[in-house]
Amino acid sequence: MRTVDFTPLYRNAIGFDRLLNMMEANAAKNSQGGFPPYNIEQQEENKFRITMAVAGFADEELDITQQENTLIVRGERKAAEEKKYVYQGIAERDFERKFQLADYVKVIGANMENGLLHIDLEREIPEVMQPRKIAINGKHLLEN
Repeated sequence: MRTVDFTPLYRNAIGFDRLLNMMEANAAKNSQGGFPPYNIEQQEENKFRITMAVAGFADEELDITQQENTLIVRGERKAAEEKKYVYQGIAERDFERKFQLADYVKVIGANMENGLLHIDLEREIPEVMQPRKIAINGKHLLEN
């Protein structure tokens, strides 16, 4: 196991605290295991889809929460009768997976299909944040 200490960067990187915290959190998250497996797909310029393999989980056993720039997906199995397995290759454990979202990204929907949980995301950049042309000496630039 390797860990990276970002402490020296805090002294020299003014205003980058959030970025360094995200890097530390990502390093800790990657050390946790990869259950459940997932894909992140870019469908259009500002539309994305996270697909998670959650076989064996019912809709009511899954919880999706967006809290500021973090998407949290939890799966909690309901207590079932004790089974005697000869071989158990299907994971039946609870999980919590966190995704760090960029600014202005929001969840627009989620659905289950064939054991796959699809979470659709969209980036909506506010009008004031979009690029705009600036006039020079009162002359307007022509749109390209």
